[in-house]
Amino acid sequence: MENIVFKDKFIERYSKLTDIEDFKKYSTTFLRRSLRVNTLKITIKELKDRLKDWKLTQVPWCKEGFFITGERRDIGNLIEHALGYVYIQEAASMIPSIVLNPDKTDLVLDMAAAPGSKTTHLASIMDNNGLIIANDYDYKRIKALGINLQRCGVLNTIITLQQGRFFKDFNFDKILLDAPCSGTGAIRKSLKTLLSWNPNMVRRLAGTQRQLIKIAFENLKEKGTLVYSTCSVEPEENEAIVSYLLDTFDNAKIEKINIDLKRTPPILEFDNQKYREEVKDCLRIWPQDNDTEGFFITKIKKV
Repeated sequence: MENIVFKDKFIERYSKLTDIEDFKKYSTTFLRRSLRVNTLKITIKELKDRLKDWKLTQVPWCKEGFFITGERRDIGNLIEHALGYVYIQEAASMIPSIVLNPDKTDLVLDMAAAPGSKTTHLASIMDNNGLIIANDYDYKRIKALGINLQRCGVLNTIITLQQGRFFKDFNFDKILLDAPCSGTGAIRKSLKTLLSWNPNMVRRLAGTQRQLIKIAFENLKEKGTLVYSTCSVEPEENEAIVSYLLDTFDNAKIEKINIDLKRTPPILEFDNQKYREEVKDCLRIWPQDNDTEGFFITKIKKV
């Protein structure tokens, strides 16, 4: 990918956070193709037997996840995809559902669910048991969510269409908030992020994220688990949001995420803002850490 321009303000900001040349290198190279086997419809062995002409390499942190290489790049056109045997999903994007790890009897909220990669993953972890509320605020995105749930044979999910801020008086066992974000960890998937990025946009999104994480925690039952995640590497959208939650609720506790992958220590201070010490237990991944998207994941317990 040549002639890709990073804004001066972007370079200035991100030079304070990471090795900017390494970040630019990985953010402007093609993303490795990956898929997740949908165990609601097929076993991993059966899927491997069907894709013998492709090279499948295990995603270290997801037993159903595989990097896939072959003569073609259009893996979305595989018949196995159309049949719902696989979900084309970025490898780092598989982590939030694994961290949430719902039980088969849980009531689960996927607060910003469309287009459904994490909802279908949760359903497979639950083996179509329990109940998932898959919510989104955008009708066009809801259509994609419905199609993907049907394609993957998901039966334990109800779709709702509303803004997340309107949830009230629920007692969910588990909540996944994969929040709307600037997408700066996923530039290699969408280069237009570089055009749309600006500090004011980040601040606006952070306002939405603070609202959503507060509502999510209020709708979580005692001893329940909330996973907050973004595909952004902006401290304002990540450590700052978690720090805000800890300042707002005395009964919010961050739990360490024990997953075997390369990670970068979370940001404890940025742009004259100090964050709560507990954010050190969040999971921050830059694109250059594992040659994936950049991601941020936090596991929060209501104690």
